[in-house]
Amino acid sequence: MAIQFLSDGVSVAMSADGVDGVQQQRERWERKRGRTSRELVRTEQQYCLRLELLVTYFVKILKAKGTLQQDIMESIFSSITSIHLVNQALLAYLEDEKLGLGFERFCPHLNHYYTYVDNFEKASKVLQVQVKKNKAFRRFKKLQESRPEFRSSTLEELLQLPLQRVQQYKHFLRDLAENTSPDHHEFPQLSGAVKAISAVAQRIQDNARSQENHLQLLRVQKLLKGRKTKVLAPGRWYVREGWLKVVPTKGTEVKPKMFFLFSDVLLLTAPCSALHPTNGDKFACRHAYPLRECTVDKVFGHTRSQGGLISLTFAKDKLLLMSGDQEDINDWYRSLTSAIGQLMSRNTTVHGRDGLSRKPLRSFEGLTEPNTPTAPSHTRKRVRVSVEPQGQVGDPCSVPPSGGAERAGASKRAKLSTAGAER
Repeated sequence: MAIQFLSDGVSVAMSADGVDGVQQQRERWERKRGRTSRELVRTEQQYCLRLELLVTYFVKILKAKGTLQQDIMESIFSSITSIHLVNQALLAYLEDEKLGLGFERFCPHLNHYYTYVDNFEKASKVLQVQVKKNKAFRRFKKLQESRPEFRSSTLEELLQLPLQRVQQYKHFLRDLAENTSPDHHEFPQLSGAVKAISAVAQRIQDNARSQENHLQLLRVQKLLKGRKTKVLAPGRWYVREGWLKVVPTKGTEVKPKMFFLFSDVLLLTAPCSALHPTNGDKFACRHAYPLRECTVDKVFGHTRSQGGLISLTFAKDKLLLMSGDQEDINDWYRSLTSAIGQLMSRNTTVHGRDGLSRKPLRSFEGLTEPNTPTAPSHTRKRVRVSVEPQGQVGDPCSVPPSGGAERAGASKRAKLSTAGAER
C-alpha cells in the first residue's frame, strides 16, 4: 500500500530499479487477485448448482406433493429459495468479472442469510423430528438423496451450504481487498462487502456458541438430582466445572466437592450415593452462590508450591477452596475473577442504560395548592389512616402543611382514645 501511495508523487526521483519494484508489486497483486477471482467464480458456480438441486428436488417437489405441511416446510427450508435467486444474480456479475459491482448489489440482500442463520437450529430439530416420525417424508428423503446428482450428499449437508459459503465469502473478499490497489474503482465496493459479510459470519459464530452453551446447560441439568435447581436460565453461560476440596471452618476434615461455575452463579454439589438405583451417577446441589455478591482472594499458590487455596467471600457465607494442582487452582481463580468482572460490567451497563432511558416520574408539583408545603410520607399516612374511620376519603393530592398535619393527627388520636374510654 505504501509503495502504491508513493509511486505517483515520488516516481520522478526514483531510480529505474525503484520503478521496476513498484511495477513488480502491482503485477504480484494482479496475479493474486486473478487467482482469487477465478477460484471465487468456480466455487460460486458449484454453490449455485447445489442450491438448485436442493430447491428443485426437495423444496418444489415437496410443495407439489404436499408431503409436509406448509409451516413445517418453512421451518426446514426457511429462506433457501430466496438465497438461490440472489446468488444466481451474483454469479452473473462474477462471470462478467464485475466483482465489486456484484457484491455491492448482493450485500443489500443479506437479510435472507440472516433469516436462514437465525432459523438454522430450529430447522435441524424440525428435520430430525420429521425423519423420525413421518414415514412418507423419510422414504422421499432417502429416494432423493440416492440420485446421482447429489453425489451421496444428504439433506442435512445441503442445508449447511449457506453457512459454509458465508465463511468462504469472508476469506475471498479479504484476499481481493488486500490485493486491490486503493485507487482502484472496486476497492471501496470490496471493502464494504468485507464488513457486511463479516457481520453475517459473526452472527453464525454467535449462534453456534449459544447452541453449544445451551447443550452444556442441559447436560449439567441432567447431572443434578431432582428439579429444584434450575440451571437453564436466560442469559446464563456455562464457564467450567471440576472437583475442589472445601476446607471447613471447624475440624480438620477436607471434603472434595463438585463445583459448576456459570456466568452468574456458582453451584456447590456433592455426589449421590453410588448404590442409589437411579441417581448413582448424579450430584445433589448443596448451595448456589450468586457471583454478584462474591469477592475472590488467593490465600496461597502465588509461588511454584504444590497446590493452592482461594477464598470466596459472600454476603452471608465464606468458602475456602483448595486443590493439590496449582495450575488448576490458578485456572479457577482466573475463571472466577473473569466471570465476576463481566457480570459487574453487564450490570453497570444495564443500570446506566436504564438511568438514561427511564422517563422522569410525575411529581405532585402543580397538583397541590401554591405556597403549600408537602408533608412527609409518614405524615400523609397518619392523616389518611385517621380520616378513613370517620367515613371520609383521603385525597393524596391535597396535603396540609406538616405542622398542621401533626396537630391534626394528635387531635384525632385524642378523640379516638376518648371515645374508646367512654365506650
